[in-house]
Amino acid sequence: MSKYAVIVIDVLNEFITGAVSRDTSKSVINPIARLTEEARKKDVPVIYANDTHIVGEDKELEIWGDHAIAGTKEAEVVDELAPQDGDYVVNKRSYSAFYKTNLDLLLRELGVDTLIITGLYLHISGRQTCVDGFNLDYQLIVPRESTATFPEIDFEQSLRMLKDTLGVKICSVDEAIELL
Repeated sequence: MSKYAVIVIDVLNEFITGAVSRDTSKSVINPIARLTEEARKKDVPVIYANDTHIVGEDKELEIWGDHAIAGTKEAEVVDELAPQDGDYVVNKRSYSAFYKTNLDLLLRELGVDTLIITGLYLHISGRQTCVDGFNLDYQLIVPRESTATFPEIDFEQSLRMLKDTLGVKICSVDEAIELL
């Protein structure tokens, strides 16, 4: 029997209303709120993987400029999805929620083998987290309405790539809730 965790990637003030926000960003809030609420009811871990950058140190800032800087309001999860008691927060300084973080250790300690990946942006941090999760032998699920790409990026192509190259199960939030 699978043991699930919901991973919420970069649903931060910076990504919803700040320098790296896009028209599609806000669309993920309500679906993720539904999913995390149901996960908590079923004692499924909810883990936030948040950009938390250090000015002058993080290579990602060379590409995107300063964003989600540690200790700023912009680096906080949006109020609608704020972590609750019992949730976990993993700070990351690169795209992947796994790269140089304690996420894999935490998941193994929790006995998790299946990740429900949500958040922003699917074609960047979502994809890199899925690649690393796949390489670490996790089963992967992406509820389509719980993630987004930049408007100019083909969302469906991003989903197909994850499905075809990593075996990611693409489903709806309702289907993900039923799996919990």
